[in-house]
Amino acid sequence: GTDEHGLKIQQAAAAAGTSPPELCERVSGLFRQALTQAAISFTDFIRTSEPRHQRAVRHFWGALRDGGALYKGCYEGWYCTPEECFLPESQLAERRDAQGCPCMVSLETGHQVHWTKEENYMFRLSAFRDPLRNWLRDNPHAISPDPFYRRVLRWLEEDLPDLSVSRERSRLQWGIPVPGDSTQTIYVWVDALVNYLSVVGYPETHGAWWPAAHHVVGKDILKFHAVYWPALLMAAGLAPPERILVHSHWTVRGQKMSKSLGNVVDPSACIGQYTLDGFRYFLLRQGVPERDCDYYDEKVVKLVNSELADALGGLLNRSTALSINPSNTYPCFSESCFPKVLDYREAKGMGRASVEDYELVASVASLPLQVASYFEGFQIYKALECIALCVRQTNSFFQRHRPWKLDRKDPAEQLWLDTIIHVTLECLRVYGTLLQPVIPHTADKLLSRLAVEPEERGLSSLSFLPRYNGKPCPFEGRQLGPDTGVLFHRLEKSRHHRVEPQKL
Repeated sequence: GTDEHGLKIQQAAAAAGTSPPELCERVSGLFRQALTQAAISFTDFIRTSEPRHQRAVRHFWGALRDGGALYKGCYEGWYCTPEECFLPESQLAERRDAQGCPCMVSLETGHQVHWTKEENYMFRLSAFRDPLRNWLRDNPHAISPDPFYRRVLRWLEEDLPDLSVSRERSRLQWGIPVPGDSTQTIYVWVDALVNYLSVVGYPETHGAWWPAAHHVVGKDILKFHAVYWPALLMAAGLAPPERILVHSHWTVRGQKMSKSLGNVVDPSACIGQYTLDGFRYFLLRQGVPERDCDYYDEKVVKLVNSELADALGGLLNRSTALSINPSNTYPCFSESCFPKVLDYREAKGMGRASVEDYELVASVASLPLQVASYFEGFQIYKALECIALCVRQTNSFFQRHRPWKLDRKDPAEQLWLDTIIHVTLECLRVYGTLLQPVIPHTADKLLSRLAVEPEERGLSSLSFLPRYNGKPCPFEGRQLGPDTGVLFHRLEKSRHHRVEPQKL
């Protein structure tokens, strides 16, 4: 959804010669469009200007007021409009503006700040230092990855001044008025954070979801989500969210993205250049939540070509080629060629499978649980690393046994040839199933080629190589799906390394 209120929106609309509602209508439309283009599905898209959200905010404000967490006070300090917050002196530096006049700026972002003095409603944040510390000590996984959890604990060792939670209506008209006081507008962050509740039906039906919510946030807004928001919830008589998953930023060739440097990457241009699946795969494979990751064109091309086009695409191509599999079926598995053993190091002389083959089967059998656990822990990159490793192992398996050299006229050779292909296709079926959330189109193409029906693509019921364990395999003997050609086309190196920012 889109967080639409606040002074910076009011100012941006005025500068663009339009009204805040018109600006928000246009920009939220661009976000919806971007999500659709990136194949990101969602159950809801909420805008903070919607009546259902405004009603939830008014109710939440009432709960804070009734709980005695609000009082009126005079507030003065340095206010940063782009970040919509007051900053302490320790986070400021003196610089010169475009006209050469001295001014104060935020150390972290470089945004200019202005001295502001007004009468506002204040939230008793200072009263929640101990409750917040207790919550985090009792829930060590409430904020992850761990470096961010430790950062929040350090913040709670410092001073926690009360928070200004409204602005004078005369300065800020674009926002939700304070219930019962039309001279004040609710502070944009309080309004925006309540969004998490309004979308699950607060104040009536949120109990079905809350507090089992997981927030995914950028590291730059950690204090709002991990200090202010849990404190506001406690003050309103609600529990903090179950988990706050924090991610770092993408840099471009080692530099922070910024409009002034002109190094902002336009996602729609990247989708055009690398394909939707290629771009999604790169971001999820290389994005490490706990530290900033660097983005540049050659890196995307190299990774996507080697792992999607060559390793995964090549494997499908080789194992379904008509020269190898002329009947175009999912061939049978032979227990005599690949007998089940308790300790594969002692399997010599029993069948035709080598120690490495047993290692491959063990790796792929454990892959679904491993991937599920990494997905659950918000470490998508580790899940994809494990899949990529198994894809490489499967390619080695296929190469090692050279099925194209086997004599089809010899019944024993035919059994072994079928078994090699069966094992390879089973591995591909597992990879295709596990990669669905990451590269939806490529995974669909792969599974359709293997004739895996839509109802056979669930992650929870995924079982690998049942015949090895003496169980029937529903795919055995099945006609493969139509040949759809190259699974993933190799990317060309771009001639343009910088993508111009899209003007919103």
